[in-house]
Amino acid sequence: MNNRIFDGWQGKPLDEILWSCRELVEDPSYPTVKRWRANGGKVAGHFQVYFPEEIAHAAGMLPVKLRGAPVETTRADSHFGSYLCSILKTSLEIVITGELELDLFVSHPICDAARNLAAIWGRNFDYPCQILYLPQNPNSRHSVDYLRDEYVRIKELIETIVDRPIHEEDLRKSIAVFNENRRLMRDLYEIKRETPWLIAAEDAYCLMSAGGMIPREEHNELLQTVLPKIKARQVKKEDRIRVVFEGGFCEQPPLDLIRMIGRSCYLVDDDLLIGMRWILGDVEASGDPLCSLTTSYLEDSSYSPVQHDNRKPKEEMLIQRVENARADAVIVAAAKMCEPGLEEQVAYTHALDEKGIPYFVSEFEENMNSFEHLELQVETFMENLLFA
Repeated sequence: MNNRIFDGWQGKPLDEILWSCRELVEDPSYPTVKRWRANGGKVAGHFQVYFPEEIAHAAGMLPVKLRGAPVETTRADSHFGSYLCSILKTSLEIVITGELELDLFVSHPICDAARNLAAIWGRNFDYPCQILYLPQNPNSRHSVDYLRDEYVRIKELIETIVDRPIHEEDLRKSIAVFNENRRLMRDLYEIKRETPWLIAAEDAYCLMSAGGMIPREEHNELLQTVLPKIKARQVKKEDRIRVVFEGGFCEQPPLDLIRMIGRSCYLVDDDLLIGMRWILGDVEASGDPLCSLTTSYLEDSSYSPVQHDNRKPKEEMLIQRVENARADAVIVAAAKMCEPGLEEQVAYTHALDEKGIPYFVSEFEENMNSFEHLELQVETFMENLLFA
């Protein structure tokens, strides 16, 4: 697959490139995926939080991160109960209405609702719909072998879809592409932490988010072009509060909410789409590539409310995120009806209280239509901190 599916930004000024990324991320019709399919490509859709995209990429598929969409769930509502988070319903809506076409769907048992997602999907579509069972106990000495077996199972399923074997060298090449992608995203987040006035919060988000809709080779080219342009900007630093946003590990806040927060403060770190940055360093390219992916997932990874690892106490890792970003405060958010996120809010706020770190608690959903009340609350919170 050599044809570009995200084009037209090359040679453009930085602001126009960032605008193109925003348009892509806000478009619920997934135009880049349509172009990929028009070129004869196959698509592997996967639900939040983490999926080893290198396996699908090595088979020549386009891994697409399903993160919901700002659409009305007129058809998907009939497939779910009432009291569920928006991302489950809107993700199914864009597929059941034909906006997004897949050749494979993989979900994960990250919560009670998502546990049944593959089964619901499978009753409505004739392509494979599977659950990837990531280890419930990553501290077990058997977790590496167990997870590698799961990756083998997914690999063999993908091989039947593309009708060809995935060789170890294919996996190594894909690992190299994704290692470069993770390095570039680390550079993006370093800009957010060290010089947040150089890029708006929503622009940084869209630059990262676009990677879940296009081949990572294209995303790498985009970031390699844009990051030096951002660093070269001549923008005056403002006197703003530095804030960490916590609670975007699965359902994503509306882009307007991120934009609103960015107008009131510097958003210096977050867990938005954390699955794209789940692995913190480079995956070892030599040796058994599936074992390398497994080891990196278990030993060199971030944290979220949907993974329970005794070596990674989530409250302590949030405090570490705040300290590393030299943040003044935290926005502790959760999607409405998100059981893991709402439960973790309690633990996070207790830990922040013990450290004396100011925080603001909020809920969100994809189809929020008005932010006026929330915007006033956030602005008041920031002003109180600024003049304290």
